[in-house]
Amino acid sequence: MNEIILKGKNNGFAVLLGTIAMYILAIMGIFTGKPLVIILCVLWLAFGWILFCGLKVLKPQEALVLTLFGKYIGTLKEEGFYFVNPFVSSVNPAAHTQLSQSGDVKQEGLALLTGGNTNTSPQSYSKKISLKVMTLNNARQKINDVLGNPVEIGIAVTWRVVDTAKAVFNVDNYKEYLSLMCDTALRDIVRLYPYDMAPGIDTTGDGRPDDGSLRGSSTVVADRIKEEIQKKVDNAGIEVLEARITYLAYAPEIAAVMLQRQQASAIIDARKMIVDGAVGMVEMALDRLSENNTVQLDEERKAAMVSNLLVVLCGNHDAQPVVNSGSLY
Repeated sequence: MNEIILKGKNNGFAVLLGTIAMYILAIMGIFTGKPLVIILCVLWLAFGWILFCGLKVLKPQEALVLTLFGKYIGTLKEEGFYFVNPFVSSVNPAAHTQLSQSGDVKQEGLALLTGGNTNTSPQSYSKKISLKVMTLNNARQKINDVLGNPVEIGIAVTWRVVDTAKAVFNVDNYKEYLSLMCDTALRDIVRLYPYDMAPGIDTTGDGRPDDGSLRGSSTVVADRIKEEIQKKVDNAGIEVLEARITYLAYAPEIAAVMLQRQQASAIIDARKMIVDGAVGMVEMALDRLSENNTVQLDEERKAAMVSNLLVVLCGNHDAQPVVNSGSLY
């Protein structure tokens, strides 16, 4: 289905003024007393209002898809006051759909619906299609990463309609379709990455392990999610401008265990750094004592000094000095 842009239809003011003028003339013609004129005037008064059904008003960044007895005849896309065939119908299957996104009308007393759920509110019956940039904030999903760990992730997708004919006729409901494709693309991409960096994992598909992760490579992951969504919604006339991760965390059932794991890893790294620094300081102290001939130490005394220095430098608490007034032997 190819989009047809209707041109030269923005003559709504002329038709409106002409119809009103004809009504005035018809009322005046009734008093002429001529039977034929009276009949024509009565017919006009009875059916002339039908022309008002062909008047359409569009604001900036709005479109109207028109069909005549089931056949697609074109789309009005520019702002203005239009007159079209009074018997045409406006089509927008997503007019009643509410998602947790910008551009949808909120109902009083009800929260916005998420993840493809719909609601039919009398306030949202407009058949006009918005061409503005909109943001879809899909519900958080629980997905297993490449290591099998369940993570919760949410994304915000910025999109707009670029082909109204495809959006209306190629899919049943383009808003629900976009929401579903966002969920599918998110699952397809997230399961390729670990939550955090893990050895031996190939996240790019080149056959070589890399350092990609959901937490450390969020921009790369978001770009891949955007590309995947765009592939799936091309046939719906939708352009995906951006996709960004808005929420990322381990699922509650493993969050506490993973926190302990991260804390243990951090403690090990810190201890390793402390030991490396302490060994370097001990080596420096022994070298300085040997160079300046400050004191001559045999191997046993060097071992005792190394032990004492490592205890002092690597301990969790301040060292308690012990004064030895006697000999080591």
